[in-house]
Amino acid sequence: MASTACFLHHVATLTTPAARTTSSRYVPSLKPGVLVIRAQKQAEAHEPEGAAVLSRRLALTVLIGAAAVGSKVSPADAAYGESANIFGKPKTNTDFKQYTGDGFKLSVPSKWNPSKEREFPGQVLKYEDNFDATSNLTVSITPTDKKTITDYGSPEDFLSKVDYLLGKQAYFGKTDSEGGFDSGAVATANILETDTPVVDGAKYYFLSLLTRTADGDEGGKHQLISATVKDGKLYICKAQAGDKRWFKGAKKFVESVATSFSVA
Repeated sequence: MASTACFLHHVATLTTPAARTTSSRYVPSLKPGVLVIRAQKQAEAHEPEGAAVLSRRLALTVLIGAAAVGSKVSPADAAYGESANIFGKPKTNTDFKQYTGDGFKLSVPSKWNPSKEREFPGQVLKYEDNFDATSNLTVSITPTDKKTITDYGSPEDFLSKVDYLLGKQAYFGKTDSEGGFDSGAVATANILETDTPVVDGAKYYFLSLLTRTADGDEGGKHQLISATVKDGKLYICKAQAGDKRWFKGAKKFVESVATSFSVA
């Protein structure tokens, strides 16, 4: 009858019984190799039925064991819902780079460039999108007699004290602009959201605003402000993008800047 014999090429070096010792157990060092299955014909008379069954079971056991050795999960295999990492290296977020300043840190979009322009009191940092300067971030540090950000009152009260961040109206003549502006006004700011998160024991004020001007530039600007007080200093991070770009992907970058800002 025909029996199946399995051989693992380049798996382990065969040793003779004479080479084994009674003082140590022989454990072959198996390595993944090429599994070859050959059929051999043996005389039925020389192979009892029990031996044939045992031979087939042994071959099947070797086959399953070799398949298990050869099917180890690679680091490149992805879990459900994740993209495969074919090189087995940890993935990094290349959209942002970490910036550490004097007493603060935040994430800066990789495609934004530093700017030397200074717009606000105490401004120590400015980055802007190299394709659109309207998308930018600033960080300012100014002295304060407040012990905590809540000493400024509510987030709305705080905004009224730092409204220079939104820009000052330069025109004060008589005008009735279209678009819902008050008579004599050419700019407006609407608070969309406020929050008071606590990060590492320090309270922050977070404000999301939409500012609009009568000239309709960019359809308005989304401005996110994150502020806190520490050691007699007021720290303010402001990130913004035009309304049109906001809905074309800039939202992710502006929000990441504002929410990553923290004081060390």
